[in-house]
Amino acid sequence: MTLETLNLILLGGVVLGALYALMATGLALVWTTLGIFNFAHGTFIALGAYIAWQVASTEAAGAGLLVGAGASIIGMFVIGMLIYYVLIKPFERSADIVVKSVITTLAGATILENVINLVWGPRNKQLSPLLGGDMSVFGMTISRNEMAVVALALIILVALGLFLQRTSLGRAMRAVAQNREAAQLMGIDVERLFAVAFGLSAALAALAGILIGSTRFMNPSMGSDPLMKALIVVIFGGIARFTGPIYAAFIVGLLEAVMTYFVGLYWSPTVLFAVMIVVLVAKPEGLFGRHRKSV
Repeated sequence: MTLETLNLILLGGVVLGALYALMATGLALVWTTLGIFNFAHGTFIALGAYIAWQVASTEAAGAGLLVGAGASIIGMFVIGMLIYYVLIKPFERSADIVVKSVITTLAGATILENVINLVWGPRNKQLSPLLGGDMSVFGMTISRNEMAVVALALIILVALGLFLQRTSLGRAMRAVAQNREAAQLMGIDVERLFAVAFGLSAALAALAGILIGSTRFMNPSMGSDPLMKALIVVIFGGIARFTGPIYAAFIVGLLEAVMTYFVGLYWSPTVLFAVMIVVLVAKPEGLFGRHRKSV
């Protein structure tokens, strides 16, 4: 393996890691706040990309990528809140809320995917790149668009971290994630925070969809693979810390890039799952999770 090949593999892993981090943080936000897994998250990614395409593409409204991204983020935030009120809130007080949420979010994902198919059709589409052309770094030719994807993903993740750490709403969401009952006793409107968490998760999914749509082709089922990768990242990294899934995303991205080179695209998911199983056997709370001692 030449040095140039190694650098290209590492670059590919960083790009994948940035996308996976953006996908996983949205999924982890709902998981930590509500304690449920949102199976519609992958469809949120696809719908966000298609809304952006509808507004931005010259084949549709032609308003440009920046306007399309803004419309997609706002639209998906509203859709995410509606999904919470329609599919989650009616069953919130049920003892088997986890099971019911699996059924309702799977149903929501199926409905939304069919809506995408009906509105935009099954034909592949693609968003325009964030930046055009290539650039040379250490003698390697690198796509400017891929560099923009990594930079933008990192900026969004830093902004989300600051929101959760520095704002009153973000701190309230963290309080609800740590102890829902104590947060209610302190006067925090838990129901409103759940809706906001779902909205933010959907907005992050839209951002991930836009970045994916700018680097590869879009189709109505494009969210199924990102959903699986986001789940792997969240479990692999653990949810005790906000940074856990982010670190895990870059590890998974680099591992996938290396495995794709050595064993091929077909076998790389198998190796990925094998590594995840080994990690979970050694650390059930995740690679960056905190071990909780039983009382």
